[in-house]
Amino acid sequence: MEKPNLKPLKATVNCDMGEGFSLYVMGDDKALMKHIHLANIACGFHASDFNVMNKTVHFAKQHGVLVGAHPSLPDLQGFGRREMAIEPEELKNCFIYQVGALTGFLRQHGLKLNHIKPHGAIYGQSSRSLALSKAIVEVVQLFRTSENPDLGLIGLAGTAHQQAAEEAGVRFIPEWFADLEYSAEGKLLITKKHDPIPLSTVKERVTRILNERKVTTVAGTFIPLGTNINEVSICCHSDTPDAVPIAQLVKRLVDESNLNV
Repeated sequence: MEKPNLKPLKATVNCDMGEGFSLYVMGDDKALMKHIHLANIACGFHASDFNVMNKTVHFAKQHGVLVGAHPSLPDLQGFGRREMAIEPEELKNCFIYQVGALTGFLRQHGLKLNHIKPHGAIYGQSSRSLALSKAIVEVVQLFRTSENPDLGLIGLAGTAHQQAAEEAGVRFIPEWFADLEYSAEGKLLITKKHDPIPLSTVKERVTRILNERKVTTVAGTFIPLGTNINEVSICCHSDTPDAVPIAQLVKRLVDESNLNV
Protein backbone atom coordinates (compact mmCIF):
# COMPACT_ATOMS: atom_id res chain seq x y z
CA MET A 1 0.00 0.00 0.00
CA GLU A 2 1.38 3.41 -0.99
CA LYS A 3 2.24 5.64 1.98
CA PRO A 4 0.65 9.10 2.11
CA ASN A 5 2.78 12.10 1.25
CA LEU A 6 3.84 13.61 4.58
CA LYS A 7 5.80 16.51 3.15
CA PRO A 8 5.36 19.42 5.59
CA LEU A 9 2.67 21.96 4.82
CA LYS A 10 3.67 25.36 3.53
CA ALA A 11 2.58 27.74 6.27
CA THR A 12 2.20 31.34 7.40
CA VAL A 13 1.31 32.87 10.76
CA ASN A 14 -1.65 35.25 10.97
CA CYS A 15 -3.01 37.28 13.86
CA ASP A 16 -6.28 39.11 14.57
CA MET A 17 -5.20 42.64 15.47
CA GLY A 18 -6.16 46.27 15.90
CA GLU A 19 -8.82 45.24 18.40
CA GLY A 20 -8.47 48.12 20.82
CA PHE A 21 -10.91 51.02 20.93
CA SER A 22 -10.23 54.66 21.83
CA LEU A 23 -8.07 54.52 25.00
CA TYR A 24 -8.74 50.81 25.55
CA VAL A 25 -5.90 48.50 24.51
CA MET A 26 -6.37 44.90 23.40
CA GLY A 27 -3.18 42.95 22.72
CA ASP A 28 0.37 44.11 22.04
CA ASP A 29 0.08 44.69 18.30
CA LYS A 30 3.46 46.36 17.96
CA ALA A 31 5.28 43.39 19.50
CA LEU A 32 3.16 40.81 17.69
CA MET A 33 3.95 42.29 14.26
CA LYS A 34 7.52 40.99 14.60
CA HIS A 35 6.30 37.39 14.73
CA ILE A 36 3.65 37.09 12.02
CA HIS A 37 3.27 37.11 8.25
CA LEU A 38 -0.36 38.26 7.94
CA ALA A 39 -2.33 40.77 10.03
CA ASN A 40 -6.12 40.58 10.14
CA ILE A 41 -7.14 44.09 11.16
CA ALA A 42 -10.46 44.76 12.87
CA CYS A 43 -12.71 47.12 10.95
CA GLY A 44 -14.83 48.78 13.63
CA PHE A 45 -17.84 46.53 14.18
CA HIS A 46 -16.46 44.25 16.90
CA ALA A 47 -13.48 46.42 17.85
CA SER A 48 -11.19 49.20 16.55
CA ASP A 49 -11.79 52.75 15.42
CA PHE A 50 -10.24 55.07 12.85
CA ASN A 51 -7.16 55.86 14.95
CA VAL A 52 -6.56 52.23 15.92
CA MET A 53 -6.96 51.08 12.31
CA ASN A 54 -4.50 53.68 11.06
CA LYS A 55 -1.92 52.85 13.75
CA THR A 56 -2.19 49.09 13.15
CA VAL A 57 -1.74 49.50 9.39
CA HIS A 58 1.33 51.63 10.15
CA PHE A 59 2.81 48.87 12.35
CA ALA A 60 2.19 46.31 9.59
CA LYS A 61 3.97 48.47 7.02
CA GLN A 62 6.94 48.92 9.36
CA HIS A 63 7.42 45.15 9.62
CA GLY A 64 6.52 44.11 6.07
CA VAL A 65 3.40 42.27 7.20
CA LEU A 66 0.62 41.63 4.67
CA VAL A 67 -2.71 43.14 5.73
CA GLY A 68 -6.17 41.63 5.57
CA ALA A 69 -9.56 42.94 6.64
CA HIS A 70 -11.21 41.31 9.67
CA PRO A 71 -14.89 42.33 9.46
CA SER A 72 -17.51 41.06 11.88
CA LEU A 73 -21.13 41.16 12.86
CA PRO A 74 -22.18 44.57 14.27
CA ASP A 75 -21.63 43.57 17.91
CA LEU A 76 -19.21 45.77 19.87
CA GLN A 77 -20.63 44.68 23.23
CA GLY A 78 -20.13 40.99 22.46
CA PHE A 79 -16.81 41.49 20.62
CA GLY A 80 -18.41 39.90 17.56
CA ARG A 81 -18.41 36.50 19.23
CA ARG A 82 -22.20 36.14 19.57
CA GLU A 83 -24.19 34.64 16.71
CA MET A 84 -26.75 36.83 14.98
CA ALA A 85 -29.57 36.15 12.52
CA ILE A 86 -28.49 37.89 9.31
CA GLU A 87 -29.41 37.50 5.66
CA PRO A 88 -26.70 37.08 2.98
CA GLU A 89 -27.40 40.46 1.35
CA GLU A 90 -27.28 42.21 4.72
CA LEU A 91 -24.01 40.47 5.57
CA LYS A 92 -22.53 41.49 2.22
CA ASN A 93 -23.38 45.15 2.84
CA CYS A 94 -22.09 44.90 6.41
CA PHE A 95 -18.73 43.63 5.14
CA ILE A 96 -18.48 46.11 2.25
CA TYR A 97 -18.84 48.92 4.78
CA GLN A 98 -16.05 47.59 6.99
CA VAL A 99 -13.59 46.50 4.29
CA GLY A 100 -14.05 49.85 2.58
CA ALA A 101 -12.99 51.64 5.78
CA LEU A 102 -9.78 49.63 6.12
CA THR A 103 -9.01 49.97 2.42
CA GLY A 104 -8.88 53.74 2.85
CA PHE A 105 -6.14 53.45 5.47
CA LEU A 106 -4.24 50.94 3.35
CA ARG A 107 -4.30 53.41 0.46
CA GLN A 108 -3.01 56.15 2.75
CA HIS A 109 0.00 53.97 3.65
CA GLY A 110 0.61 52.70 0.11
CA LEU A 111 -0.41 49.12 0.89
CA LYS A 112 -2.87 46.77 -0.78
CA LEU A 113 -5.45 44.46 0.74
CA ASN A 114 -4.14 40.88 0.85
CA HIS A 115 -7.17 38.98 2.14
CA ILE A 116 -10.46 39.07 4.00
CA LYS A 117 -11.10 36.94 7.08
CA PRO A 118 -14.49 36.94 8.85
CA HIS A 119 -14.29 37.46 12.61
CA GLY A 120 -15.73 35.48 15.51
CA ALA A 121 -19.30 34.22 15.36
CA ILE A 122 -19.81 34.98 11.67
CA TYR A 123 -16.67 32.97 10.91
CA GLY A 124 -18.40 29.93 12.37
CA GLN A 125 -21.84 30.73 10.97
CA SER A 126 -20.54 31.26 7.44
CA SER A 127 -18.45 28.07 7.57
CA ARG A 128 -21.74 26.20 7.96
CA SER A 129 -23.75 28.25 5.44
CA LEU A 130 -22.93 28.30 1.75
CA ALA A 131 -25.24 31.29 1.24
CA LEU A 132 -23.39 33.38 3.82
CA SER A 133 -20.00 32.26 2.49
CA LYS A 134 -21.04 33.22 -1.03
CA ALA A 135 -21.99 36.68 0.24
CA ILE A 136 -18.52 37.06 1.76
CA VAL A 137 -16.86 35.83 -1.43
CA GLU A 138 -18.82 38.46 -3.37
CA VAL A 139 -17.18 41.09 -1.14
CA VAL A 140 -13.75 39.63 -1.97
CA GLN A 141 -14.62 39.85 -5.67
CA LEU A 142 -15.82 43.45 -5.26
CA PHE A 143 -12.48 44.57 -3.80
CA ARG A 144 -10.40 42.45 -6.17
CA THR A 145 -8.90 44.65 -8.92
CA SER A 146 -6.55 44.28 -11.86
CA GLU A 147 -3.79 45.61 -9.60
CA ASN A 148 -4.82 43.19 -6.84
CA PRO A 149 -6.07 40.01 -8.59
CA ASP A 150 -4.97 37.61 -5.85
CA LEU A 151 -7.10 39.01 -3.04
CA GLY A 152 -7.94 35.95 -0.98
CA LEU A 153 -10.34 34.56 1.61
CA ILE A 154 -9.06 33.04 4.84
CA GLY A 155 -11.37 30.35 6.18
CA LEU A 156 -11.86 26.81 7.41
CA ALA A 157 -10.81 24.02 5.06
CA GLY A 158 -13.50 21.56 4.02
CA THR A 159 -16.35 23.94 4.84
CA ALA A 160 -18.61 26.36 2.97
CA HIS A 161 -15.72 28.84 3.07
CA GLN A 162 -13.62 26.71 0.78
CA GLN A 163 -16.53 25.64 -1.43
CA ALA A 164 -17.73 29.20 -2.06
CA ALA A 165 -14.23 30.49 -2.78
CA GLU A 166 -13.35 27.68 -5.17
CA GLU A 167 -16.67 27.92 -7.04
CA ALA A 168 -16.04 31.64 -7.60
CA GLY A 169 -12.37 31.26 -8.53
CA VAL A 170 -11.23 33.19 -5.44
CA ARG A 171 -7.91 32.32 -3.80
CA PHE A 172 -8.63 30.32 -0.66
CA ILE A 173 -6.24 30.33 2.30
CA PRO A 174 -6.97 27.43 4.69
CA GLU A 175 -6.66 28.34 8.36
CA TRP A 176 -5.91 26.44 11.55
CA PHE A 177 -5.89 27.88 15.08
CA ALA A 178 -2.96 27.40 17.42
CA ASP A 179 -4.74 28.79 20.49
CA LEU A 180 -8.30 27.43 20.14
CA GLU A 181 -9.75 23.98 20.70
CA TYR A 182 -11.40 21.63 18.20
CA SER A 183 -14.27 19.30 19.07
CA ALA A 184 -14.02 15.52 18.71
CA GLU A 185 -15.77 15.98 15.34
CA GLY A 186 -13.14 18.51 14.23
CA LYS A 187 -15.30 21.63 14.63
CA LEU A 188 -13.62 24.84 15.79
CA LEU A 189 -14.81 25.88 19.26
CA ILE A 190 -15.21 29.67 19.17
CA THR A 191 -15.33 31.17 22.66
CA LYS A 192 -16.01 34.75 23.78
CA LYS A 193 -12.92 34.76 26.01
CA HIS A 194 -9.75 32.82 25.24
CA ASP A 195 -8.23 30.66 27.95
CA PRO A 196 -4.48 30.41 28.60
CA ILE A 197 -2.68 27.63 26.73
CA PRO A 198 0.76 26.20 27.64
CA LEU A 199 3.53 26.77 25.11
CA SER A 200 4.29 23.04 25.22
CA THR A 201 0.74 22.31 24.03
CA VAL A 202 1.04 24.88 21.26
CA LYS A 203 4.34 23.37 20.12
CA GLU A 204 2.91 19.86 20.06
CA ARG A 205 -0.19 20.87 18.08
CA VAL A 206 1.67 23.05 15.58
CA THR A 207 4.29 20.37 14.96
CA ARG A 208 1.56 17.81 14.32
CA ILE A 209 -0.42 20.00 11.90
CA LEU A 210 2.70 20.88 9.92
CA ASN A 211 4.34 17.46 9.80
CA GLU A 212 1.38 15.08 9.93
CA ARG A 213 -1.45 17.33 8.67
CA LYS A 214 -3.58 16.32 11.65
CA VAL A 215 -5.84 18.46 13.88
CA THR A 216 -5.68 17.75 17.62
CA THR A 217 -9.12 17.54 19.26
CA VAL A 218 -10.33 17.99 22.84
CA ALA A 219 -10.91 14.22 22.93
CA GLY A 220 -7.21 13.62 22.40
CA THR A 221 -7.82 12.27 18.90
CA PHE A 222 -6.34 13.47 15.62
CA ILE A 223 -8.33 14.32 12.49
CA PRO A 224 -6.72 14.63 9.03
CA LEU A 225 -6.71 18.20 7.71
CA GLY A 226 -7.52 17.07 4.17
CA THR A 227 -5.61 15.55 1.27
CA ASN A 228 -6.31 18.56 -0.98
CA ILE A 229 -4.69 21.05 1.42
CA ASN A 230 -1.09 22.00 0.67
CA GLU A 231 -0.79 25.17 2.70
CA VAL A 232 -2.14 26.52 5.96
CA SER A 233 -2.18 29.84 7.77
CA ILE A 234 -1.89 29.40 11.53
CA CYS A 235 -3.80 31.92 13.64
CA CYS A 236 -2.61 33.31 16.96
CA HIS A 237 -5.09 35.68 18.60
CA SER A 238 -3.84 38.95 20.09
CA ASP A 239 -6.23 38.58 23.07
CA THR A 240 -5.04 35.11 24.11
CA PRO A 241 -2.94 35.26 27.31
CA ASP A 242 0.80 35.28 26.48
CA ALA A 243 -0.02 36.03 22.85
CA VAL A 244 3.45 37.35 22.02
CA PRO A 245 5.39 34.27 23.23
CA ILE A 246 2.85 32.04 21.45
CA ALA A 247 3.24 33.91 18.16
CA GLN A 248 7.03 33.91 18.53
CA LEU A 249 7.05 30.13 19.04
CA VAL A 250 4.64 29.45 16.17
CA LYS A 251 6.59 31.61 13.73
CA ARG A 252 9.83 29.86 14.64
CA LEU A 253 8.24 26.45 14.06
CA VAL A 254 6.70 27.62 10.78
CA ASP A 255 9.90 29.17 9.46
CA GLU A 256 11.86 26.01 10.29
CA SER A 257 9.22 23.79 8.68
CA ASN A 258 9.03 25.91 5.53
CA LEU A 259 12.72 25.17 4.86
CA ASN A 260 11.68 21.56 4.18
CA VAL A 261 8.69 22.30 1.93
